[in-house]
Amino acid sequence: MNDLTGRTVIVTGGARGLGASAARHAVAAGAEVVITDVLEGEGRALAAGLGAHARFLRHDVTSEADWRRVADFTAETFGGIHGLVNNAGISAGTTLETESVAHFRKILDVNLTGVFIGMKTVIPAMREHGGSIVNISSAAGLMGLALTAGYGASKWGVRGLTKIGAVELGTARIRVNSVHPGMTYTPMTAAVGIETGEGKYPNTPMGRVGEPDEIAGSVVYLLSDAASYVTGAELAVDGGWTTGPTVAQVTGQ
Repeated sequence: MNDLTGRTVIVTGGARGLGASAARHAVAAGAEVVITDVLEGEGRALAAGLGAHARFLRHDVTSEADWRRVADFTAETFGGIHGLVNNAGISAGTTLETESVAHFRKILDVNLTGVFIGMKTVIPAMREHGGSIVNISSAAGLMGLALTAGYGASKWGVRGLTKIGAVELGTARIRVNSVHPGMTYTPMTAAVGIETGEGKYPNTPMGRVGEPDEIAGSVVYLLSDAASYVTGAELAVDGGWTTGPTVAQVTGQ
C-alpha cells in the first residue's frame, strides 16, 4: 500500500498540472505536503482546498536562498523532510539550430539546476531518517525528441543526476528515482492544442495522452515504502511512447 502517514513531502511546481495532482495524491496517502511554486494564487488556493495537511510557499527553484527557506520551514513545521518531488519545470523549444543560447540556459537553470539545488538542500535532513527523492524527468529524457534542445537536454540531465544520487545516497537510506511522463494533459500542454480522449494521440501504443493522476500514482508509489528497494530507477509513464513505434507507424496505415 502506498501509505505516507507520518511523512512530510515537498512538491515543487505544485500549483497546477502534474505537481498539483501529486500533492493531492500525497495528502490522500496521509502525508503532510508543502506545495511550492511561483504561481502564488493558484498554489495558495490548492493548499487551502487540501486543508490542514497542506501548506504553500512561493519558491523560485533556481534560488539557493529560496530552497533553504523551504527546507527550514518544512523541517521546523513538520519535524523533518521525508520526501521531495522535483516537479517544477518549463517546456518550450525549437530546433537545435535555432534555439537561442539564452533560452537554452534558462531551461537548464530551472529544469536541471533547480533539481540539483533541491537534492543538495534536502539531503542533510533526510540523512536523519532516510527519505525518497522523486525527480520528474520526461519521455524526452529517454529518447531524442525533435524541437526540444534545451528541454530534452535538461531532462536527460535529470535522469543522470538521479542515477548519481541513487549511487551516492543508497547507504544513507535515501532513495532517488526518476519518473518519465509521456505527453500528459496539463495547462502547459493544453496551451499547444493537446487534447484528452481515446485516439487523440495515435503515435503512442495506447493511442491517447496521459492524465496527471496517472503520473501522480507512480510518484506516490516511489515516495512510499512499497518502493523500499527501488532506487536509481527510471519509470516511464508514457502509454508506451518510448517503447517503440506503433503498428500504424510501421505499416504506414
